[in-house]
Amino acid sequence: MNTVYFVRHGENPANITRQFSYRLVDYPLTENGVRQAEETARYLRDRGITAVYASPLKRAVQTAQIIAAPLDLPVMVLEQFREVNVGALERQPPTPEAWAQHDAICAAWAAGVADACFPDGEDYHTLVARMRDGFCQALDGRDGDSIVVAAHGGNITATVRSFCANVGDFTLGSIPNCAIIRMRLAVCNGDVHGTLEGWAECEHLGRLI
Repeated sequence: MNTVYFVRHGENPANITRQFSYRLVDYPLTENGVRQAEETARYLRDRGITAVYASPLKRAVQTAQIIAAPLDLPVMVLEQFREVNVGALERQPPTPEAWAQHDAICAAWAAGVADACFPDGEDYHTLVARMRDGFCQALDGRDGDSIVVAAHGGNITATVRSFCANVGDFTLGSIPNCAIIRMRLAVCNGDVHGTLEGWAECEHLGRLI
């Protein structure tokens, strides 16, 4: 088993404006987001981290770079960890109606309706498959390692139950920026399995959230 510290990226302008941000919208961190990432780097510095991965979106790459710098580690970017593909919603204003549609699809996934699909976006099957592929790449050949994945709250909230057998022991509430989802994961025959150890841990952030 390996320890995976899945870090939601630091604050970026889309968190403030509530814009959907999958590919077309791609902001760097705000000043507060940089401070959040710096506190996360301090928290993770002595955790025996051996590798740092990131979603390709700027906010995740920048978060990962801040975490990796004091560890003298490179950041490896994996497309598979990109945020949920919300399709046409990203091309629309972030209205209450658009967010209601988003939330309804996420609720359908949580209820087991894996075929529910974002217009011009992805369904649950597609999202889980690419996240699984991302974890398989990040954990390939590893046993007993500790790694960081800097990515997104949406993709891990939607898919964690597909990788961790004990999700029912946790309340999957909202994930503040730079909060940590801690998992113990292994790869076996192309599948990813393990346990959830901590959800949205954010004590290291103090008043930054």
